[in-house]
Amino acid sequence: MSTLHDAATTPAAGAAGTALPQHQDLHQDLHQDRESSDLPRHVVLDGTPLTVEQVVAVARYGASVEIHESALARMAQSRAVIEDLAHDTVPHYGVSTGFGALARRHIPTEMRAQLQVSLVRSHAAGSGPEVETEVVRALQLLRLATLVTGHTGARPVTAATYAGMLNAGITPVVHEYGSLGCSGDLAPLAHVALAAMGEGRVRVVRSGGSSGSTGGDGPAGGGVSTGSTSGGGSTGDTVDAAHALAAAGIEPLILAEKEGLALINGTDGMLGMLCLAIHDLRRLLTTADVAASLSVEALLGSDAPFAEDLVALRPHPGQTASASNMRRLLAGSPLMASHRELDDAGNPACTRVQDAYSLRCAPQVHGAARDTLDHAATVAGRELASAIDNPVVTSDGRVESNGNFHGAPVAYVLDFLAIAAADLASMSERRTDRFLDVARNEGLPAFLAHDPGVDSGHMIAQYTAAGIVSELKRLAAPASVDSIPSSAMQEDHVSMGWAGARKLRRSVDGLTRVLAIEVLTATRALDLREEAAAAGTGAVHDAVRAVVSGPGPDRYLAPEIEHVVGLVTGGHVAAAAAGAVGQLH
Repeated sequence: MSTLHDAATTPAAGAAGTALPQHQDLHQDLHQDRESSDLPRHVVLDGTPLTVEQVVAVARYGASVEIHESALARMAQSRAVIEDLAHDTVPHYGVSTGFGALARRHIPTEMRAQLQVSLVRSHAAGSGPEVETEVVRALQLLRLATLVTGHTGARPVTAATYAGMLNAGITPVVHEYGSLGCSGDLAPLAHVALAAMGEGRVRVVRSGGSSGSTGGDGPAGGGVSTGSTSGGGSTGDTVDAAHALAAAGIEPLILAEKEGLALINGTDGMLGMLCLAIHDLRRLLTTADVAASLSVEALLGSDAPFAEDLVALRPHPGQTASASNMRRLLAGSPLMASHRELDDAGNPACTRVQDAYSLRCAPQVHGAARDTLDHAATVAGRELASAIDNPVVTSDGRVESNGNFHGAPVAYVLDFLAIAAADLASMSERRTDRFLDVARNEGLPAFLAHDPGVDSGHMIAQYTAAGIVSELKRLAAPASVDSIPSSAMQEDHVSMGWAGARKLRRSVDGLTRVLAIEVLTATRALDLREEAAAAGTGAVHDAVRAVVSGPGPDRYLAPEIEHVVGLVTGGHVAAAAAGAVGQLH
């Protein structure tokens, strides 16, 4: 998943003071994340909507970017509209007026360039821990994607500068706090714009190689065209933005009329984090089906409730997909066959009449999370197709104020996904707990310990999962209902989408760890059964055994948990299962 496992000099702190795990080393990630090989290495920005996969490729794996000539021509046309207005005696918001509650002040012509610089400097007011590299790269890319639509009135050179920074691996330092999600992610985007002006601090995560062409009248970027940037955490020391730009051969931006506003007025930070979460949760939902299958099998549960005709009685798409995965993973299991008897018609029937809900209802819960994720992906797709700024330059040359910068559509689904992640983790932890209780684990030793009493087995691994689940329940409280007014009541209702995105990142990381503990525990239980596992679950067992030893006396458990977290994060648990039974949903 790579969302929050990043190599950093200092772990960032979460909103409540909890440490945010950091991303792995950038080159290590290319080998660990199986899905990285399926992502593009080069992204052309032509004004058509980006995909989630393109955002992840640039943000996490360092795909290069290029601006198509048609987009540069479109930008030049809209820029001409803004330049005409810049000399108009009639006030035009963002061009010749102040901002927010100061929108009614008319700014003299000779002060309008300074107006844009002052806007960026004053709005670069973030505070707190540094935001992960992949998040900053995502918001850089998404702001650039809006610029090239030609609806912001920014100059081609401005877009080319952003492309050059991405290709050179120049990542502005952005802080945790500062965005209310309306008018967009103001402070985070202002820190990026400030760096493009040659001010503030940045990190340079890679150097050398060749860049993708930016075209037009802008500078060429100085970064490599393929490979990976550090996915999330900060690497190395910060440097002055001016120094980094000079080293990459990029001229600092001198902002023209409206450009400061165009660079900060979007939902790009929250949308970037949504895209990364969607990418990661797709993999985790498959992994959740794998983990549940391991648990059903090792706890001598029944696969009868997952039958296709039963599931079809409630035709939710996600439930159908999860049940299909579990049927395939458990098919042909000698272990499950060991507790079947022949019914009156001579057909094998499981002697377990009704399993606990955490086993029997896994497709229903996992499926609901899948459907929630599909809804979030639909919203993300619409937002990726949007040109968000205020005011905007319309296709017929009008410059109009609007409210499209409000982050509510994105904020809602960020909250929905945090709820789904918490519930998935809660069900997973309950399955883990069943393995450890002799009253419920179908003949396994207490806590799966080698010598219960002398050894504690996985007792405290369950504590760890329970602690994470408790945290995820707190993180599931919605941020989007917590509007707080700002800008002298001009901006009197805000989305808090940035805050929702920040907590979702912690939720995704927590879900990863809870699922890893279930996989670790279930594979240990399989070793304690006499019969063999199914082909799919057996392949996952073997993948875990390649990095973690089997049952035995107590040993240092934390590294083993982290090894399996790495398997989940890198997609190897899901891939091992799919390698044995075919492509999973």
